[in-house]
Amino acid sequence: MEFRTLSKVLPLTLLLVIFVIQLQSTDAKIKDGDCEVCVKFLDKLLNSLEEDEKGSIGKIEKKFRKMCAKAKGKENRFCYYVGGTEDAATGIVGEMSKPASWGMPADKICEKLSKKDSQICELKYDKQIDLVNVNMKKLKVKDLKKILEGWDETCKGCAEKSDFIRKIEELMPEYAPEAAKARAQAKADL
Repeated sequence: MEFRTLSKVLPLTLLLVIFVIQLQSTDAKIKDGDCEVCVKFLDKLLNSLEEDEKGSIGKIEKKFRKMCAKAKGKENRFCYYVGGTEDAATGIVGEMSKPASWGMPADKICEKLSKKDSQICELKYDKQIDLVNVNMKKLKVKDLKKILEGWDETCKGCAEKSDFIRKIEELMPEYAPEAAKARAQAKADL
């Protein structure tokens, strides 16, 4: 009687174990669109490495810290989480540089980093504003300021929305020339 019960329970237990293992292996993989800041930043890093730097953990970490010093916004936050900024409380740069020195792709490195700190894969870029088609008068001042911040510009003395719009339109040919041309063409067609 015990053998009969054991023979029924054993296959079910085996199936349950296989299901749990399968669930864990698929959960660890990042999905398309996840870890976008991590993947893009590490792709930039890996593509900027010279041949003599690619196998050297120390050189990869040095280049990473150099890129982090210039990073802004979400990329700076990513660097903070990994430990590439001066004020970072953690330091898992080695978890990034070792696999990078082996030639591991950015998305796989991000998978490994997300196991250490889940916040890394929660970072997403802000939605980009389509400067060609947007009616700037309908944007919030906060969004207008974001456009200027993205260009590393400020609007000193701007008190009203129209001041920010004027500053953006003044700087657009320098920072977004295609958008400036398209907007000028649209005005000329009217």
